[in-house]
Amino acid sequence: MGRGPAILLFIGGVLAVVVALHAYLWRRLIRDTRLARPWGAIATAALVAAGLSLVGALVVARSSFSARVLVVWPGFIWIGAMFLLFVSFLAADAALIVSSLARRLRGGDAPDPQRRAFLSRAIATGALGTTAVASAAAMHAALGPVGVRRVEIRLPRIDPTHDGLTVVQLTDLHIGPTISRADLAGLVETTNRLTPDIIAITGDLVDGRVAELRESVSPLADLRAKHGVYFVTGNHEYFSGATEWVAEIARLGIRVLRNERVTIGDGAASFYLAGVDDRSAARYPDGHGEDLAKALSTRDRDRAVVLLAHQPRTVLDSSAFGVDLQLSGHTHGGQIWPFGALVRLQQHFLAGLGRHRDTLIYVSRGTGYWGPPMRLMAPAEITQIVLRAARGAKQSA
Repeated sequence: MGRGPAILLFIGGVLAVVVALHAYLWRRLIRDTRLARPWGAIATAALVAAGLSLVGALVVARSSFSARVLVVWPGFIWIGAMFLLFVSFLAADAALIVSSLARRLRGGDAPDPQRRAFLSRAIATGALGTTAVASAAAMHAALGPVGVRRVEIRLPRIDPTHDGLTVVQLTDLHIGPTISRADLAGLVETTNRLTPDIIAITGDLVDGRVAELRESVSPLADLRAKHGVYFVTGNHEYFSGATEWVAEIARLGIRVLRNERVTIGDGAASFYLAGVDDRSAARYPDGHGEDLAKALSTRDRDRAVVLLAHQPRTVLDSSAFGVDLQLSGHTHGGQIWPFGALVRLQQHFLAGLGRHRDTLIYVSRGTGYWGPPMRLMAPAEITQIVLRAARGAKQSA
């Protein structure tokens, strides 16, 4: 299947899901509660308008920055609120099913229509209240200051001369319609105050073309690290013109690692920092695509290697190449609870430090957010990773 039909199929699938979700919410909020006229019609119109704002936000976010305040913000906020409302009703429905089964086992009578309507209104009121509180808390968490998370990781093969070396990881900033140049400038300032030895940007830096975002990403040129600033692509770079972004990021003085490695330190005490294209990149032109063998196969196996790879599931393959530590992002830690459960199924690792075979992996929850300006039980982070030497020691994840 070519890219054109595949894109149309994807868009059709997204629209089908959006329509199905709104139909479910309409049934639970309006039909089941038996809203009297004209409130039922008003509520229906409001729900339709919310759905259209969601579609509009997804379209405008990729095509026009001039309308972002009027369209993108309301539409993205509704995406988050809609998800939380759906989860609230789903939990209520699960409770109702359990209650119904228990009543049948006891031989009890089904509730009369008046009682069902009262119960539906009570559930709808509770779901709306829960969604409002959770949405407000999630927006406060996403739009507030990003904290620094310090993590010490012992690597048996790292030379003692590098004990205490710091890698500051930034990932999933998603500079674009709702995350601005000023936001990035603040993150750059915080990062530089940590005086890192290495800065690693592990993909999904942008949501938009270079022509639209060149000025917004310009603060990246101010990043400072003893051994340099490095970048690998994420899947969103390939939605936004990855070839152009690779050139622009290099122009800002950042080394882009495309299936390659560099040496950190001198002589036998050195270690490798490697980076690969995003796993999704092979679907796009211009020779992009993850190639672990190219990045890792010819190195000196006695030296440690730290791999930058956007998606955590790359570790399922990178462990076979003797990678000591993989740094990834992509998951956002789920971003809005409980969505992380689905992300973990697809990526195998959600957030924090883990292990696959002999390879350690650290997955950042991300420094920005995508879509809804919300984070619920998945706070953003600037990650300060401190490498500790431990020759012969065994690291527990």
